[in-house]
Amino acid sequence: MSGYSIEERAAPYSLEYRLFLKNAKGEYISPFHDIPIQAAENVFHMVVEVPRWTNAKMEIATKDPLNPIKQDVKKGKLRYIANVFPHKGYIWNYGAIPQTWEDPGHKDQHTGCCGDNDPIDVCDIGSKVCSRGEVIKVKVLGILAMIDEGETDWKVIAINVNDSGRCQLQQY
Repeated sequence: MSGYSIEERAAPYSLEYRLFLKNAKGEYISPFHDIPIQAAENVFHMVVEVPRWTNAKMEIATKDPLNPIKQDVKKGKLRYIANVFPHKGYIWNYGAIPQTWEDPGHKDQHTGCCGDNDPIDVCDIGSKVCSRGEVIKVKVLGILAMIDEGETDWKVIAINVNDSGRCQLQQY
């Protein structure tokens, strides 16, 4: 897990649940601010918020001290991702690129909408199932600009560089 560890507090699937990250020295860190954006040239870090095949909608809490991962809430209820038969939850590992932010004050020239005030989302489409809070290294394959409730919400499509089932990628 790249020298990072996790500490969970409270019961999963509760409003109080928090997952904190620690560095190799055991010190608490922010997955939003303290993990480098890049791992190497053309390789980025990704913080896994929602592991493949799970459906609790987790996210980095950008307004909480140390920015733990917690379950998203909408209208006072915990959020879950809808299942798409025959699968349960996301069919990929879903997370964020640290040290990125979609500016709610900047109108994107491509979408005509402002950013969603969150780190940039990543979908790791490899075959490996990751763990919540895991920090992985990914290569970018492409990007989608989505509009969610009137806000620009970029989705980076990537693949884990350590995924044994990945195909060989070639640059052209």
